[in-house]
Amino acid sequence: MRQQNQDNRLTPIERRASGALAAVFGLRMLGLFLIMPVIAIYGQQYPDYTPLLIGLAIGAYGLTQALLQIPLGMLSDRIGRKPVIVGGLILFALGSLVAAWADTLVGVVIGRALQGTGAIAAAILALAADITRDSQRPKVMATIGMFIGLSFALALVLGPLLGAQIGLSGLFYFTAVSAVFGIVVLLAAVPSVSQKSARGDLIPLSSELGQLFKNPQLARLNFGVLVLHCVLTAFFVVVPLQLMRGGLAADEHAWLYLPTLLFSFALMIPMLIRAERQRQQPHYFRVAIALVVIAVGVIAFVPAHWAYLAIAVVLFFTGFNFLEATLPSSLTRFAPAGRKGSASGIYSTFQFLGAFIGGAAGGSIYQHFGLLGVGIFCVVLLLCWFVVSFGMQPPPQQQSVSYTLPKLSAAQSDGLAEQLSRVTGVEEVRIVAAEHTVYLKVHKTDYNDADVEAQLAPYRT
Repeated sequence: MRQQNQDNRLTPIERRASGALAAVFGLRMLGLFLIMPVIAIYGQQYPDYTPLLIGLAIGAYGLTQALLQIPLGMLSDRIGRKPVIVGGLILFALGSLVAAWADTLVGVVIGRALQGTGAIAAAILALAADITRDSQRPKVMATIGMFIGLSFALALVLGPLLGAQIGLSGLFYFTAVSAVFGIVVLLAAVPSVSQKSARGDLIPLSSELGQLFKNPQLARLNFGVLVLHCVLTAFFVVVPLQLMRGGLAADEHAWLYLPTLLFSFALMIPMLIRAERQRQQPHYFRVAIALVVIAVGVIAFVPAHWAYLAIAVVLFFTGFNFLEATLPSSLTRFAPAGRKGSASGIYSTFQFLGAFIGGAAGGSIYQHFGLLGVGIFCVVLLLCWFVVSFGMQPPPQQQSVSYTLPKLSAAQSDGLAEQLSRVTGVEEVRIVAAEHTVYLKVHKTDYNDADVEAQLAPYRT
């Protein structure tokens, strides 16, 4: 039968588990983001301060995240989701303590790299999928995504406010406590479940990675998220310093970030709606990239003044938030049937690698060439992405569905795949015999579930 329940409401267990997992994910991301708006300012208090080390402190977590994101996702299939998540949060807490105890920026960089070894994103998403029904999974994933966005917004506001009161070390202690709290929430609120078999829609599979690297549309999205997070971390190497030069004290930055973030969301949401309704995602991608280019230009090339910088921050986050929301959505539509987990693993690797490159390159360039050099670096990257985006296509109007079946022979699998490919609305068929699962990519409007069930019925008897 199809893995779907006609009840469109989350059960109490699904509601509790999804909220708890979203909170765990959000707390971890809050800890990673919290120092970004203040490290460039408070990092100057360390005896070995250099802009390069500031950049590495911002982006070091990205390197270890990029290296471990896929392996830890696969490990959660072998030893279970919860052990990997708990272990990742413990590593994150230890990294936070190392950074808090550090009396040099090198120590902070080591602590941030250790924070990143807790690469638990794939395990959390897989656990969320294990606990929830297929029909409710989009709601759960949307909740987790919302908490990630909220954690970033909170970090921009809380970072300057808390930093002024407890300093940089205090922020790292705060993140360590949040990681411990995340473990408590996970163990207390998320029920234990019998782990499902490995599925390509949830967890990366090493055998599929090579093929997905060659997909031209996925490659454009991977390059895009690398550039986006590269620019983001380079951005925070210089923006806090520019805000101070523009007349805002460090503890006042929160009051600039809060209204500018709210305004940017108000501008971004209509862009999202129009892009989806008109199926002009590539066009709006380029508009969003152009907004980020203009913002970087104002920050890097216009004399610092808080009013100009506020406008630039609004433009930056309007473009950034649109791209950050649209890229993963497009990824899930372009990913082949049953391979969303593998495609997402590659995407996450590029995302975190971009964060590391942006911090390291931004700090190094600022140290040797100043603000102008960072501006040129970011603009060149963005213009390259702008050019690459002309090869993008609107995401197909498709959805993924899956069905469970008894074990099939190779001949039966081939015959069923041929039959299903002829059903109206079915765009792609993938049968994974080891999982007893049929994955389909189907057209949202032309697809008829009854036609597929009719083809599957003989194999269930």
